[in-house]
Amino acid sequence: MNRKYFGTDGVRGRVGQVPITPDFVMRLGYAAGKALLGQAVMPEGERPSVLIGKDTRLSGYMLESALEAGFSAAGVDVCLVGPMPTPAVAYLTRALRLQAGIVISASHNPYFDNGIKFFSGQGTKLPDDVELTIEAGIDQPMVCVAAADLGRAKRIDDARGRYIEFCKSTFPNDLDLRGLKVVVDCAHGAAYHTAPDVFHELGADVVTIGSQPNGLNINDGFGATSPKALCDAVLIHRADLGVALDGDADRIQMVDAAGKLYDGDQLLHAIVKSRARHGEVKGVVGTLMTNLALEHALGKMGIPFARAAVGDRYVVEMLHEKGWLYGGENSGHILALDRHTTGDGIIAALQVLAALRELGGSLADLLGGLHLYPQKLINVPVAKEFPWKENASIQRCLKNVEARIAGRGRVLLRASGTEPLLRVMVEGEDREEVFAAAEELAAVVREAGR
Repeated sequence: MNRKYFGTDGVRGRVGQVPITPDFVMRLGYAAGKALLGQAVMPEGERPSVLIGKDTRLSGYMLESALEAGFSAAGVDVCLVGPMPTPAVAYLTRALRLQAGIVISASHNPYFDNGIKFFSGQGTKLPDDVELTIEAGIDQPMVCVAAADLGRAKRIDDARGRYIEFCKSTFPNDLDLRGLKVVVDCAHGAAYHTAPDVFHELGADVVTIGSQPNGLNINDGFGATSPKALCDAVLIHRADLGVALDGDADRIQMVDAAGKLYDGDQLLHAIVKSRARHGEVKGVVGTLMTNLALEHALGKMGIPFARAAVGDRYVVEMLHEKGWLYGGENSGHILALDRHTTGDGIIAALQVLAALRELGGSLADLLGGLHLYPQKLINVPVAKEFPWKENASIQRCLKNVEARIAGRGRVLLRASGTEPLLRVMVEGEDREEVFAAAEELAAVVREAGR
């Protein structure tokens, strides 16, 4: 399906440039409100209601007001919660029985970007048909409802406390975090006033970094996309482990006492191993970028594995199709659908810590069992819409490389969705073989793409 404005995770861009301008976002809110009015079945005299949350970007104030105006003009009530993690908005939308949830965030991007994400009333990403309905309405004229029918706005004052309690409820009642010193890096983002409290109230001795947002420092040198700050802090404070969230707190990385970093594949492996001890794990969904070592490890456990397109949206869709519960991306999006409807960095960390408490030992003991295969990624500039799949020399080289590492590695060629690049990725058991194969294939692509 061709989308004009929506990407894989809502609408995103540079602030001040279409589509992240106040007038466009107001029309987006109006179109979304009209789409909800067309679908919602409401009691006589009641209007649909939506929840709007945001991360800590300065532009969030402007975009929040624009969205509120658009929804109000369409006759939809608005509940405001201020800075809150993306998964918190998904939870609160479902808990408060609202018709939709909206997050103003550009996730792990710098402060000068922003975006609008949507959740359904069930706390899941909007279905494609609803997104397409919204898109169709954006370029239509705005016709404000009658003054008496305008949507109202109110603030949900206890949203923070509700979400903290929800996160804690996903941790086993008979376990706690007493005796653990944990560094929590909030990326100067949306979880700055929730994540530290969750770990503290479960008994941990918490050291917080990246928790002083000023509107311009989100993801800047802190958080899951800049984990060195966490690695250093764990060593400085002699902590047992560290947790790094990104700006909207839907992804994590973790660090052990020695300052070693663990990615989403390793964290997902630990969670699945723990769940498998307590009952059947039907299967796990990763992405095209999931390390082959995880697929092999799950195979040894007798657990089916499937790959979705890159993006947590596609992981969730495949989980629902297959009736499975666990999945994720190596970037740190972890899905545990027995705990939440969407990826949640805080809840994912708690599932890892629950496994740690059950088994005892250190985080290194828990996570060190999955040894990731070496991986080489080369971005090769090519012409826009370069037809690499029809190029004989590329396909010939690709088949040769795949044949040489069959059973011990894998190859992935993927066009960038945002830049004129072809991503060449090779991974496998032998580092030298992997790097040589990647360079060989990249050279052929480079020559063909001239």
